[in-house]
Amino acid sequence: MYSEISQIEAIPNIPDDVDLAVKSGTNLCKNLLEPIQDALGRISIRSAYRSQAVNAKGAENKNQYNCASNESNYAKHIWDVKDKDGYTGATACIIVNSFLPYYTKTEDWTALAWWIHDNIDAYAEMVFFPKYATFNITWSENPKRSKWIYSYVKNPHTGKAGYLTKQGMDNFEGSHEQFYRKFIEELIVN
Repeated sequence: MYSEISQIEAIPNIPDDVDLAVKSGTNLCKNLLEPIQDALGRISIRSAYRSQAVNAKGAENKNQYNCASNESNYAKHIWDVKDKDGYTGATACIIVNSFLPYYTKTEDWTALAWWIHDNIDAYAEMVFFPKYATFNITWSENPKRSKWIYSYVKNPHTGKAGYLTKQGMDNFEGSHEQFYRKFIEELIVN
């Protein structure tokens, strides 16, 4: 429930539909955050639930807070409103703490993205940001939702930002272990 925008702007960050927010948040935790933490160690949550009022203020001041519109955040950061198709969902912006040494050394965020893609089936989308390999990860109750991984950081293997993968791309299926093997080996040693 904590929100920097809420604190700075003195806007309460309280759900309109508490039951839906709890349901969505529980699924995010149970299906994504806890399995990642169980496998890779502690995570830090930078941003998660936002009320409609808090998110609207963040979208209004996009250069300062960098939030997308309410409509595009329903069933994402706004957990207590279903998306346009009537599905629930939830997003959290996280840091996988054990990944930081590897990322600092290599600047290869794709190792973490591919590990999650291969090992955590319940994600709907991931969006990576430049600082600390921070990323948004989304759970959705819509089983037909397209899975994808996008980054604002250049892929060290291609030199381009944008989609790492999405359904229909040649690299979507199969194992991607070659991209994260070194990270996992270093994690086990340490």
